[in-house]
Amino acid sequence: MSIKRKQPPKSLQSGRQYTTVALAGNPNVGKSTVFNALTGMNQHTGNWPGKTVESAKGICKGAKTPFELVDLPGTYSLLSHSPEEEIARNFICFDSPDAVIVVCDATAIERNLNLVLQIIECASRTLVCVNLLDEAKRKQITVDLEKLQALLGVRVIGITARRKDSLSPLLQTLDEVLSQEVGSRTSPVRYPTSVESAIDIPVRALEEKQISLKGLTPRFVALKLLEGNEAFLHEMKRYLGTDLSAELSEELLLAKRQLQALGSSQDSVTDLIAKAFVSTAEQISASVVRKGEPKKADLDARLDRILTGKWTAYPIMLLLLGLVFWITISLANYPSAWLSVLFSFLLSCIGEGLSVVGAPEWVQSVLLDGVLLVLARVVSVMLPPMAIFFPLFTILEDAGYLPRVAYNLDRPFAACSACGKQALTTCMGFGCNAVGVTGCRIIDSPRERLLAILTNSLVPCNGRFPALIAILSMFFVIGGTGLLASLHSALLLTLLILLSLGATLLCTWLLSRTLLKGIPSSFCLEIPPFRPPQIKKVLLRSVLDRTLFVLGRAVTVALPAGLVLWLLTNLFVGGESLFSHCANFLDPFAQLLGLDGCILMAFILGFPANEIVIPILTMAYLQSGSMVELSSIADMKLLFTENGWTPVTAVCVLIFFLFHWPCSTTLWTVKKETGSIGWTVVAACLPTVLGMLLCALIHLVFG
Repeated sequence: MSIKRKQPPKSLQSGRQYTTVALAGNPNVGKSTVFNALTGMNQHTGNWPGKTVESAKGICKGAKTPFELVDLPGTYSLLSHSPEEEIARNFICFDSPDAVIVVCDATAIERNLNLVLQIIECASRTLVCVNLLDEAKRKQITVDLEKLQALLGVRVIGITARRKDSLSPLLQTLDEVLSQEVGSRTSPVRYPTSVESAIDIPVRALEEKQISLKGLTPRFVALKLLEGNEAFLHEMKRYLGTDLSAELSEELLLAKRQLQALGSSQDSVTDLIAKAFVSTAEQISASVVRKGEPKKADLDARLDRILTGKWTAYPIMLLLLGLVFWITISLANYPSAWLSVLFSFLLSCIGEGLSVVGAPEWVQSVLLDGVLLVLARVVSVMLPPMAIFFPLFTILEDAGYLPRVAYNLDRPFAACSACGKQALTTCMGFGCNAVGVTGCRIIDSPRERLLAILTNSLVPCNGRFPALIAILSMFFVIGGTGLLASLHSALLLTLLILLSLGATLLCTWLLSRTLLKGIPSSFCLEIPPFRPPQIKKVLLRSVLDRTLFVLGRAVTVALPAGLVLWLLTNLFVGGESLFSHCANFLDPFAQLLGLDGCILMAFILGFPANEIVIPILTMAYLQSGSMVELSSIADMKLLFTENGWTPVTAVCVLIFFLFHWPCSTTLWTVKKETGSIGWTVVAACLPTVLGMLLCALIHLVFG
């Protein structure tokens, strides 16, 4: 059972500047945390599985020399049953990294060892990194690292990735591993006698014919040839530049006969190999892991019985959702008001500057009343809710609650022939639909990923919250202002969210039985332990990765929108502005929906960003020619009622705010993720048609 490796490190062959080290591991073992700590980058980490679906690269300065660290998607196996497993397998096998660091969870060594053993079988240099030792200690679990190293035959190091001081030994050990000559060593896995006898035949042939395997081991190649996995053999043929199945056809035939002679068959090889990995992992784990009283595990179990319980899961989800909305509503108004004052001051300064330099009046109007005013409105209204909502969302993610949400919602989504992970992307959509669409990458099945993308805009993003809250406060909230009003607004907003979730399930069900027929795929959803959120990283990630990212996109599309809005309201034909002509043209159709032409025109012009719909509407009713902001909710209600609004009109506007075409940022993201104009059109039409049907029905019954 010896493994012989004669190939020198790839970096030494190519003369490139950096050696390459792959970072592999199961989902949710802290792999990306290790990557960030070593490279100083900000790769997204989260306490839920499946969030890393692409490889990330960064330069890390080792104890002796720098190297390139590649963070591979989390995977449970190299047998390649999912896209992330295929990405990880192909990089480890066919990109010839100089070494592979396999990150393991100290609280789940047995499960992690399955991947460790597979990587040891194929990688030239392997370093096993046992992470989360602090969590294991809390759970009364101890791991004998020295014995684990002896049994595996590779270097093993224990760390706590969240403590940077524990990473220095890891770098020192990695330097030692990289400096080792690649020779022969004993494999820790012993396959059944029939398999061992069969693979000896192609192994001897590979060594005798001195076929270049470019870093792959003869034993690993022989196993894969014996398995006959067509996808892997195709990748191996492309990598090696030769068809080993053809070159070793006689030896493989002898190996298959040997299998049959010893009571096995070609079809059973894969199962026999998988069982060997599992049994070896069980034996090693039993030898190195000692467990005491699982106090922490008992606490996790008690919490899970409450958070995922039959009668408690959904009420707690609604309570947390309402709490997040209440905090966002209560706190967002103050920074929004401050930003509005700040931008008003800046605009007045810019106006004075333009007057001093003698800029034409129309130029001042275009910049101040058009482009810059729209931009200021988008930032002042959009930034505060995002800056509050995203950190709250990220705290729930970091603590490990979101996987439990996916678990709770798996059954209703599965009933719609969708994937439970869609619950996670739906939650992301509350912050920003563009982020939710991007998050759909965590779903393996292309059909189910497309379902999640097309229906994500059915839940309102934070850009719609201010308008929803304003309309609710004007027409339906009891109590005026203060704590009672904010609680009442949060309750009504939660009810609207429930309506949007119901619409998401309904539309998912309809699509899965029409355009996207199919059976829901199975997926492995690991429920991670509860962990205290890392507040510093939560704030950094929510601000950089989400808030500023989404705000940047919104600002990009808001600038031209301001120019278009100014042109429509300041260019006149026959004594009326172009805006008024368009609103009058749309009015008959809008009346069928319980709206009016100005409302529908405001939604159309709000395509770049939902935040500007209400300001456009107030401008239209006041005929001011520029966006305005009334001093109070009462003033706005008076303006709307004077222009024909009734409670039914308010309900129709609320429904249309929930269900209408996504903003330009979201549709651009849908086009980027699907690569299809057709599916982008479907993503735009789906919520729009639903919203129009509901508004028409409400107007018909109550109007």
